[in-house]
Amino acid sequence: MQSQKHTIGKAEVQRAADLLAAYRRGKQALDRRILEDERWYRLRHGAAVRPGEPAPASAWLLNSLLGKHGDIMDNYPAPDVLPREPGDAQDAKTLSRILPVLLERSDFEEIYSRNAYPKLRHGTACYGVFWDPEAEDGMGDIRVTAVDLLNLFWEPGVRDIQDSRNLFLVTQCDNDLLDAAYPALRGKLRAPVDSPLQRLHEDALDRAGKSQVVDWYYKKRRPDGRVAVHFCKFVGTTVLYATENEQMFQESGLYDHGQYPFVLDVLFPVEDSPAGFGYVDLMKGTQGYIDQLDSIILNNARLAGRPRWFYRDACGVNEQEFADFTRDFVHVTGRLDPDDLRQIETQPLPAFIANHLQSKVEELKETSGNRDFAQGSTNSGVTAASAIAALQEAGSKLSRDLIKGSYRAFTRVCTLIIELIRQFYDDSRAVRITGEDGRPMFVTLGGLARGDRRAAFDIEVRAQKASPFSQMSRNEQAKELYRLGFFRPDLASQALIALEMMDFDGIETVKKRVAAQAGMLSAAQAPDSQRRGARQGGPLTAAEQQIPRAGEKEEA
Repeated sequence: MQSQKHTIGKAEVQRAADLLAAYRRGKQALDRRILEDERWYRLRHGAAVRPGEPAPASAWLLNSLLGKHGDIMDNYPAPDVLPREPGDAQDAKTLSRILPVLLERSDFEEIYSRNAYPKLRHGTACYGVFWDPEAEDGMGDIRVTAVDLLNLFWEPGVRDIQDSRNLFLVTQCDNDLLDAAYPALRGKLRAPVDSPLQRLHEDALDRAGKSQVVDWYYKKRRPDGRVAVHFCKFVGTTVLYATENEQMFQESGLYDHGQYPFVLDVLFPVEDSPAGFGYVDLMKGTQGYIDQLDSIILNNARLAGRPRWFYRDACGVNEQEFADFTRDFVHVTGRLDPDDLRQIETQPLPAFIANHLQSKVEELKETSGNRDFAQGSTNSGVTAASAIAALQEAGSKLSRDLIKGSYRAFTRVCTLIIELIRQFYDDSRAVRITGEDGRPMFVTLGGLARGDRRAAFDIEVRAQKASPFSQMSRNEQAKELYRLGFFRPDLASQALIALEMMDFDGIETVKKRVAAQAGMLSAAQAPDSQRRGARQGGPLTAAEQQIPRAGEKEEA
């Protein structure tokens, strides 16, 4: 059998390596900012006003990040898949049940929590949505991971990574593992890690015996006009795998959806980059001033707490005994005059310095939206729990906007998962889900096509885990509707009119229940002729004959 001619070889990989070097240079400013934000996040930013003075690193900035992270996890997302065509309703319903299972297999809640921190720190988190052919005992399955932004490189100047002509993901791997995975290339895999920018690691890392492995994604136009995403894995100038060298992927590319398998979740966007900036960039200036003022106050307290003395030579005082605060007696030779030993007085700091420190703390709270109400405390005389909860909700606009941005990224993640299901799942793939009765059941989903038409879906994201205040608010709303008589059958028509003007979670279910109660009341008040017609003209029972007609009085 004649061997296939390889499209991707040493020359193509060398050009890709040159592109990667150019992309690295274009991303250096962002990488430096990410590493700087990491120092502030890990409280390693402390710097004294002068050498030898205290260098505090207070955690006001970190506390604000933790509060935002708590808001994000209080509203952990869950997908609802909606069909665009009536014939796709069943597939949409099945996908709504399958997606949470696939996300749980990838431990997505942990990934979502972990990615919330880089989004808050430096403004960008990255998800990877891949097809893992080795998962499920070789059957393959979808894998969602968190991607370190320092390892991802795109074309400088693009605003969306999907607009980049090439995309590189750089990782490190031990040479012996690479030799075991690719025995034909043993002895050729040598590409030392050359990135000048590295994170601050708790452990001392030894990069000897490791190679830099590059995942190269690039887009090409298919013969039918669609865009194909191709993939090449290489070390140095050695090709480990390339889709263009495989017969089954030469035209279609790695993924049929034609998108890079990465999703960026951006906090504060900028115009000329797919990455944004985060709360550390917003708050580290104020945090730096807080630490400097704190250092001044601590240094003044240190000087006042351990007094210093003017000491005249030959005054006869034993210096060692005088400096030892554990001694009850200090020996003096000769006569001790008051001018021979005089304390150096430390003047207290002006009050405006402490006041300015407090004003900077309040500035940081206001800038980050992490006010006292957000943490359940108050210093404004408000003590009622309901009032504090209302202030929390009113002051959480920044958190709600932050969460909506994460939901948009989650929607794109779910879209990529659906596309991978469309491409790789077949009718024999069964997934265990929880049925409506709470019992486990198995469903199959493959094809997602209706003849020549590709089934299309929309994704609506809701909060799977609502915050305690949201739950309390919904409970109070239900009790208020009950007090107003919304659930009385005789007021159903008025209640439905009012509900049409309202909007809250679960309103459609409430409308159905109110309408059902109205129907039951109408059936109960229907005259005998209507009830007889409902029974398809059958004779009245003895019990029905004893029921008085509407408008008639029962005779004694």
